[in-house]
Amino acid sequence: MIVVDFYRLYCKFDKQKPLNMSFSLPKLEYSYDALEPHIDARTMEIHHSKHHQGYTNKLNAAIEGSENESKDILEILEGLDMSNMALRNNAGGYYNHKLFWEIMNPSYESVMSDGLTSAINDAFGSFDNFKDAFSKAAATRFGSGWAWLCVKDGKLDVCSTPNQDNPLMPNGCGGTPILGLDVWEHAYYLNYQNRRPDYINAFFEVINWGVVSEKFNQAL
Repeated sequence: MIVVDFYRLYCKFDKQKPLNMSFSLPKLEYSYDALEPHIDARTMEIHHSKHHQGYTNKLNAAIEGSENESKDILEILEGLDMSNMALRNNAGGYYNHKLFWEIMNPSYESVMSDGLTSAINDAFGSFDNFKDAFSKAAATRFGSGWAWLCVKDGKLDVCSTPNQDNPLMPNGCGGTPILGLDVWEHAYYLNYQNRRPDYINAFFEVINWGVVSEKFNQAL
């Protein structure tokens, strides 16, 4: 029993995925209705328990019996063979959604660090300019994809990627993502239908800037 408990602690705190262990669906730190009225409970439930679970299951199937089975998600993404569509789509889907859940805040009370505030002002001139750039990247992504705020060469940058691609992948827009917005229709259609700009505005009401600030510091 002592060995089992130690192993669980190891799995929790070590950044590496333990050898030959499959990925599991990340647990939300808040309830499905916690982001209402901005993101509705039904969308959250389907998005997390169906879509993200599906990417998790298919990622495990894609790495089974391969050298990727012993790698963590960052190693998989950074060394990805972009022609391996099963791994590309599902590793991306797993990572992207994990980040998405982490950077939202059900209490709507989070404070951006001074360091991140300064970096946004340096890169974009003001928070409003950043919001406009990020919103444009999300709104103009044709079809399905993601909008990102990344740390690239010590500076902030906004970009977007198609489908479940992300900046960490080879030939991606580069940098370390610290904020991501899912603009696949399954992320918003029940509540916003084809009004993607309204969904983007709502997203800014639930961002956990404390977590984004931590990710910014880690990416420097």
